Amino acid sequence: MPFPGFVEALVMEVTFEILREAGVRLPRAVGQAVSIVGALVIGQAAVEAGFVSSAMVIVVSITAIASFATPSFAIAISARLIRFGLMFLAAMFGFYGIMMGILVMTIHLCSLRSFGVPYMSPLAPFIPTNMGDTLFRLPTWMFRERPRLINQKNIVRQSGDQKPEPPAPSRQEKGGGS
Repeated sequence: MPFPGFVEALVMEVTFEILREAGVRLPRAVGQAVSIVGALVIGQAAVEAGFVSSAMVIVVSITAIASFATPSFAIAISARLIRFGLMFLAAMFGFYGIMMGILVMTIHLCSLRSFGVPYMSPLAPFIPTNMGDTLFRLPTWMFRERPRLINQKNIVRQSGDQKPEPPAPSRQEKGGGS
């Protein structure tokens, strides 16, 4: 290949971003077709012309398809921009550059506060009692106390009788009644 891997990846990523933006601005049926056909044609032509390797086309395609799995549009745009920065760091410093980029992003996220609460709470600062809703969603009745960083005066979230139970038997079922 005539170009280093970073240039190949950069050209493919920029081309895909151009196709994505073109697809957004065209009518819905035409836009999707332009994005798909354009990516196929340009990827195939770039490989046959020897500008990029077929492995690079596969990697960029997987990255692009994975970006569609992002539920929030704002997060997807941020991830696209961060991807270019991490590509640059990887080209300059290799795996060490990627790790340093991720470390800088993590430090930045830990320094943010939203409404006076740390953005990475309860992971940083680590509060074990608030971890009940971090990885898996627990039932609402299991949350007896409010998170420690939100409210220190009114700690109790709800009364203890919120756990669901089977209904009490009616008079007919007990054998009573008329």
